[in-house]
Amino acid sequence: MSLTDDYLRAAADRGPKASAVLAAAAPELDATTYLGRCLSRPTFLEAAPYRQLVADLDLLHSALTRLPERVFGGDLAEFARTVGMAETQVQAICRGRGPAPSRMGRADLYRDADGFHLLEINLGSTVGGVDNPVLNAAMLEHPFIAEFVAANDLTYAETMTEVVRTIITEAKVPTGVRPVMAIADFPDSYPDLERQLHKSAQMLEPLGIDAIPCPVDALEYRDDRIWLGDRAIDVVFRLFMIEDVLKPGAVELLEPVLQAAERGHVSIFTPLDAELYGSKGALALLSDEAYRDRYPADELAVLDRILPWTRMVRSGPVTVDGASVDLEEYALANREELVLKPTALHGGDGVLLGWLTDDETWTAKVREAMDNPWVLQRRIRPVPEVFPTDDGSEEWLLTWGAFLVADGLGGFLIRGSQELDGGVVNMATGATATCCFHQR
Repeated sequence: MSLTDDYLRAAADRGPKASAVLAAAAPELDATTYLGRCLSRPTFLEAAPYRQLVADLDLLHSALTRLPERVFGGDLAEFARTVGMAETQVQAICRGRGPAPSRMGRADLYRDADGFHLLEINLGSTVGGVDNPVLNAAMLEHPFIAEFVAANDLTYAETMTEVVRTIITEAKVPTGVRPVMAIADFPDSYPDLERQLHKSAQMLEPLGIDAIPCPVDALEYRDDRIWLGDRAIDVVFRLFMIEDVLKPGAVELLEPVLQAAERGHVSIFTPLDAELYGSKGALALLSDEAYRDRYPADELAVLDRILPWTRMVRSGPVTVDGASVDLEEYALANREELVLKPTALHGGDGVLLGWLTDDETWTAKVREAMDNPWVLQRRIRPVPEVFPTDDGSEEWLLTWGAFLVADGLGGFLIRGSQELDGGVVNMATGATATCCFHQR
């Protein structure tokens, strides 16, 4: 029996009603990633699969961040072009690269009977959901849940605390210094996030950082510092994404921050090269048999275990299960087993699920994507999980978001959908999320 089975059986006997769990949690979730709503229970993860996931994601990060040296002779610009970045993005990435690839990120995974399988990995400070432990704390207010957690020796990561440690480490903040950090987004998207960002800034205050949300055009570069009004800024927490660089006037808007970072006058968390390693094009390179001789055995074992077949959409032959086939012919003949994704967009933008698409649309989209920055990925079939309701139960399909931080794995954001055939699952389009407790 799994922890989840144990919980569901106990909850059916003596647990709180689902509506009571939801009603108690909702006030704590206002102006958070959860958007005021959550699922009716936490998720649970046993010690063995947790340890395996920690080890797998560590080796996956190593494989991704060493792609430039292993495949491109250290040429970061060529790597960026190969995975589909436009020249404007390539130049911004090269100018805004860090001294070493960031550890900050979130891997989004499905789970089936064999374990976890990667949908995508987003690297960098733009990943959302780091305020997720507010729900762990809210769930523990229920004596039944708190007793179950204690009886099974469960715990959870304080993701925000882990992110702060990662910022301090990667921005090289001197010991004993309380940094001032601007949480900066592009002017067009900042207003939608402003309320949530101010709440996050309040959560950072007791953790040792003075955080000030702002649009990036409010930052000035003078006297060898970046300034927000009369406050000197030590760290710019980057919320703007690599696709924002393509907006009209974006490069000019970012110039003060890029110049200051190049001269060592401010630290960007995270540098722009982070999103390069997190592009779906990078996953296609890892999945390609042509480069298997570049990886040690332990990394290959991880790629074989968690990474589904993924390829750039390029005309000509491609290897599928050891056989060479024409990519376009394969894509058109196997629509119900494939997903079409843009290499460097976020939030599910542009993703096309073959099994939910008619033949005519699929054919047109595959041909439109050919030799452009898109990937094909093999479908994963996750096992839904059961969640209590007041009068029974219901199934939800879960996307497990696992946070990478400086010290390993820094918690989970679990998003659920009742579209059990799969779909693009994110909070902005109606997903409902929950938290995770794992065995020590």
